[in-house]
Amino acid sequence: MASKLAAYLSYADAPAAIAWLEAIGFKVVARKDGPGGRVVHSELRLDEVVVMVASDDSDYVVAPLVGRSTGAGLYVVRGDVDQIYTAAVDAGGVSVFRPEDTEWGTRRARVLDPGGREWSFGSYQPGVGW
Repeated sequence: MASKLAAYLSYADAPAAIAWLEAIGFKVVARKDGPGGRVVHSELRLDEVVVMVASDDSDYVVAPLVGRSTGAGLYVVRGDVDQIYTAAVDAGGVSVFRPEDTEWGTRRARVLDPGGREWSFGSYQPGVGW
């Protein structure tokens, strides 16, 4: 079996995080809810990107934005950086930086989702090189 990577994230308001992800194009492929509106487990997919989302099981602290980064985040490779950025902000994300062209010939943008987690969208394809 080939190796794959899927992110998992927990949120104080997991249903809101799922709604935000749906607004930027993710589709729910699995979801199990528990008592009190908690999301025990969910899986969302956008093309080959898979994210698992659940409700927090503790009072986690999300790293704050320092300058243009929280120090950790998710990077989604997209050709339509401007479109997904606009959808992310329109759905309640906070702009970190608007779509911009880089000096290495790609396009990128960054937002914080409603839970404060960092999402970058870009045309650069990690693992391929310049």
